[in-house]
Amino acid sequence: MPPNVEMRTSGLKPAFEHPDYRHPLYLGAWKRSIPYVHENFARDDMDEPHLKRKHTILREHPEVEKLYGTDIRTLYVTIAITVIQLTIAYYFGRIYNPPWYLFALTAYFIGATLTGMIGVIIHEACHCLIFEKKWLNRYAGLLANVSLPVPIAQSFRRYHIEHHTWQGVEGMDPDLPLDWEKNLIRGNAFTKLLWILIYPVMYVVRGAVMQHDRNLTPSKWELINIVFTVITDTLIQRTCGWRGLGYLLLSLWFGYSLHPGAAHFIQEHYTFDDGQETYSYYGILNIPFMNIGYHNEHHDFQKIPWSKLPTLRAMARDYYDKLAYHTSWVMVHWKFITQRTIGPQSRVIRTYDDHKRGRTLLGKMRDYDIWKKKSSQ
Repeated sequence: MPPNVEMRTSGLKPAFEHPDYRHPLYLGAWKRSIPYVHENFARDDMDEPHLKRKHTILREHPEVEKLYGTDIRTLYVTIAITVIQLTIAYYFGRIYNPPWYLFALTAYFIGATLTGMIGVIIHEACHCLIFEKKWLNRYAGLLANVSLPVPIAQSFRRYHIEHHTWQGVEGMDPDLPLDWEKNLIRGNAFTKLLWILIYPVMYVVRGAVMQHDRNLTPSKWELINIVFTVITDTLIQRTCGWRGLGYLLLSLWFGYSLHPGAAHFIQEHYTFDDGQETYSYYGILNIPFMNIGYHNEHHDFQKIPWSKLPTLRAMARDYYDKLAYHTSWVMVHWKFITQRTIGPQSRVIRTYDDHKRGRTLLGKMRDYDIWKKKSSQ
């Protein structure tokens, strides 16, 4: 079992001297929200933890900066997956009409897995971790979107960057469940199962709701993505038939709902422990899913590509191994669905003012570090 907050902070030097009481692990003092006990999300009184933990780690491990960069191999994986998915779509659409169960099993075990990997690639592209020239990453995202019949890449880029910037901030983090998700689903196993099954839809709905509430309009690249996807879908339908396009749609649905590779949507920020709002997964499925489970590491260091995240963890084990983490995506889904003490409300939120106030401590942290360095000489 992962250690709780008290165990994780035991043995560390008390942080009363530091301007942020959460130093050095940056674990909050809040208690997680429990369905049928609490009505709302858990609430923090500080900013998100990652930027400060990044600075803390870099002071002790400056060699981490050598991991910054890109990985062109991601492009090769993109091309391979696109070829495989389109080949299967053509085979099922024009050459072989499989029984429904074979069609569904192929979409689940092969198509959904490859779709999940495409999601990781789009994630890498939105952080400009494929090409050194940032604009080329836009085209990498579009290429990855070819085997997804829905225009995802450029909208995901916008909302994912906002998620990093405003993690947990009310009305600004597009990753937070909507009020009806929190109030309707709660801790009931059946409704949570249904909720996970419609998770691909909810991802789109949340973005649309935030776009409406904040009077946002689609960006140029989002409009390009829509036109691009309409064209590629039309070409796929004419080449592979409706059955081939249906295979890609079913792969997308399975890949982002009740699939082991989709459990990272729950693993990342749903609170299984008090005081910790981001969780990593360290298990064998990080191999095909390109280390998407290393989520604390990614949030701390967004400039490090997927291939070097395990190296980051190895360099800073004194931090990451003291945080709670998951070792099984199957168990993430199982616990989330079956345990009444966790549900869509199991997230942490903060106000914009608290987030901003927490950020002002960065200057005081630098002053503290200068003082600490001088006092140790």
